[in-house]
Amino acid sequence: MTADPERPVVPEELAELRRSLDVGLARVDGRLALLTQRDEQSVKEQDDLNTRVAALEHTRWPLQAVTALTAAGALALTLWQALGH
Repeated sequence: MTADPERPVVPEELAELRRSLDVGLARVDGRLALLTQRDEQSVKEQDDLNTRVAALEHTRWPLQAVTALTAAGALALTLWQALGH
């Protein structure tokens, strides 16, 4: 392998290229590990939020029930006022 036809590639240059490649791969590995950790943390946070939302949905009143109770209360108040009490 020659970079320049008149000058052969010396072992020191190959070693420098190998070191650069190793450093680059180490950086990529580190970034991938960090991304994996962040992804796992995001999944955990999303699961926690899903659990909280499900708990809130379980304890809320359905809109139809609130509407029916309000209408029944208004009807009872109207009848009470109409009867003159």
